[in-house]
Amino acid sequence: MPWCPENWRSKPARQLPTEYPDQEALDAVEKELSGYPPLVFAGEVRTLRASLAKVTCGEAFLLQGGDCAESFKEFHPDNIRDTFRVLLQMSVALTFGAAVPVVKVGRIAGQFAKPRSTSTETQNGVTLPSYRGDNINAMEFDAAARTPDPQRLLKAYGQAASTLNLIRAFATGGYADLHNVHRWNLEFVADNPQGDRYSALADRISETITFMEACGVTGREVRAIREVDFFTSHEALLLGYEQAMTRVDSTTGHWYDTSAHMVWIGDRTRQPDGAHVEFCRGVENPIGIKCGPSLDSDELLTLLDILDPQNEPGRIVLIARFGAEKVRDGLPKIVHRLASEGRNVVWSCDPMHGNTIKTNGGYKTRQFDAILTEVAAFFDVCRAEGVHPGGVHFEMTGQNVTECLGGAHAISEADLSSRYHTHCDPRLNASQSLELAFILADKLRGDRDAGLKTL
Repeated sequence: MPWCPENWRSKPARQLPTEYPDQEALDAVEKELSGYPPLVFAGEVRTLRASLAKVTCGEAFLLQGGDCAESFKEFHPDNIRDTFRVLLQMSVALTFGAAVPVVKVGRIAGQFAKPRSTSTETQNGVTLPSYRGDNINAMEFDAAARTPDPQRLLKAYGQAASTLNLIRAFATGGYADLHNVHRWNLEFVADNPQGDRYSALADRISETITFMEACGVTGREVRAIREVDFFTSHEALLLGYEQAMTRVDSTTGHWYDTSAHMVWIGDRTRQPDGAHVEFCRGVENPIGIKCGPSLDSDELLTLLDILDPQNEPGRIVLIARFGAEKVRDGLPKIVHRLASEGRNVVWSCDPMHGNTIKTNGGYKTRQFDAILTEVAAFFDVCRAEGVHPGGVHFEMTGQNVTECLGGAHAISEADLSSRYHTHCDPRLNASQSLELAFILADKLRGDRDAGLKTL
């Protein structure tokens, strides 16, 4: 039977809310969304796949980052700008270290829904549906807020469209021009060692651009000086929304999920016979697969046979999320097996989700040192198995939050309560994100100086 976007409905589906009180209202909203304009375009998706194909063979590096879960309350142009700006800063640091292009993919403009370990939450003897993200229900613990509301899907679409509009303006309207590299320094980054190091890097870039312009090479001739390609991504979790946003490309006749350039399948929804895999196998977007300790190589190969039967470079991004204590034991088996099978995939490291802890005060947080440990182990494993450590995947924000412990500012448990704003998981702030980028850049530069091919 030919694939079509609604085929997933005949498969077992995990992590989908079942508490919508009015199915007809949900159906009506999904039908309305199916007539809305696409958020991204097929040509942009093809550009990302071509860029990820270069990552696969070590000719580029993937930087993927953004909010754990976008919220309606924090929607503001300044927040979008600050996250975009930090990703630009990280990318220039990584470009200098790796001496290859950096593919920039945000967890933005659609990362609203979140998987949950349990479908309900109990407080003081009262049990309600779990908070599943702002496009489904609200965080406040009362029955009305926790009841899934299909109208939230329309609001999520509107915020995603506005976010993409602003990002496109930043990426192509002059803000991302390398002449502005000094202006990207956030105030609270400028007051710490990362700000000093970034300023020194910006000086080198400015000097290089001045030299190139003296030689007659300007932004008019070189698009990469004045503009950047920036792509969006989110977990393809709420399949009714993803189906509604799936369109046939008029030039190729292929299906594209126009809600984002790239989507991924989470650790809880990657069953080979499940609804999420069934949906993702039919769209042409790059597909990420979260790979954790519960995934063995046989199951992963089965998934690749379903999602990427032609073994096409740029189609699959494997996002390793083992945790600092488990990565050296679990990752080598998977990398070795896929390398021996000749699978063309992007290997990326998510050092966030396997390193979440809870403090005595009840805050979910992550240790900066644990994040660094997992990234270092990821690079070592990939090198030992002869594959390219192709990218990193961070939960981060441009806001000056205090959600992850450590880093140059040495955020402590006592600091967490001062600016703990996340709706779900703790994020690196701008300073910690830039610090991590410089550490990665040093690693990549060291590998390059040692004669290792590209990455």
